[in-house]
Amino acid sequence: MFDKRFLNIAILGATGHIAKNLIVGLSSKKQYQLFLFARSNERLASFLIENGITEQVHICEYKQFQQAAVYDVVINCIGIGNPQELINNPFNVFKITEQYDNMILQYMQMTPDTIYINLSSGAAYGSEFEMPATSDKYLKLNINSLSIKDYYGISKLNMEAKHRSLNNFRIVDLRVFGFFSAYIDLKSKFLLTEVIEHIRTGKILHTSSENIKRDYVHPEDFLRLVEFCFDDNVQNDVYDVYSLKPATKFEILDYFAVEHGLKYEIEANSAYDSITGSKTNYYSLNEKALAIGYHPCYTSLQSINSGYQQFRMRNKNENN
Repeated sequence: MFDKRFLNIAILGATGHIAKNLIVGLSSKKQYQLFLFARSNERLASFLIENGITEQVHICEYKQFQQAAVYDVVINCIGIGNPQELINNPFNVFKITEQYDNMILQYMQMTPDTIYINLSSGAAYGSEFEMPATSDKYLKLNINSLSIKDYYGISKLNMEAKHRSLNNFRIVDLRVFGFFSAYIDLKSKFLLTEVIEHIRTGKILHTSSENIKRDYVHPEDFLRLVEFCFDDNVQNDVYDVYSLKPATKFEILDYFAVEHGLKYEIEANSAYDSITGSKTNYYSLNEKALAIGYHPCYTSLQSINSGYQQFRMRNKNENN
């Protein structure tokens, strides 16, 4: 086994939203060497320079993955980050997911002690969230009438099933329900990016009366959970990712209205629509991660508050 004090960590999809936060958090600790893989090394290099990350990081090509180093940990952050991409090319969610997952699994055949941490999604539970996820939630799927809203979740479920079948390997899936930070891609179509866009333009945000509930894990909490997965007591398993408390849509909108001048209006006849399903209560009550030491410190609103403050500061510095 490897020395837990010094780890070689490969991060795939290194320019993604969550990956950027992991890079910032992990690079601040001297015991980690990071091997970063991204489609655009130019964008990755710019991100590292902007954040003053110059030591313990190595920018790599995907074609070098098998030969670049011996990785103690591989973190797979590759995925469809923007729902619009799913509409434009739904097959890609299967193609990309399979391609890189299989590449990592092939590598693990040669290095069976490697820990593989995969970013899964709450969508693996399906597209219906009239009630939040629990440990005994069943997947409801009409296999004779599949649509775009099913594809993302099926791709994640397929990965998880593959990983559980390989029970001799240390593979951990982390089901992320919501994540927000200063590194959010404003081109992605989510509730919070809509809010930010309307604050920036001063336009009125029109929304339905449906008070959906969402959960946004704080980057610090997520980093702690990832590091818990390095431990020997964590083997082949899956954990839901959750904050200290989820937030309703109107709690979020009222926060931005009071603190940042958001203007919004409720349209009685409109309905909330999501590419991946209605998801009225898209969060989890499955707190299995408590068993490995995970105790979130931040609520969803606290995560949103700190993330948006950092977002404003980051964009202010970039514009100066």
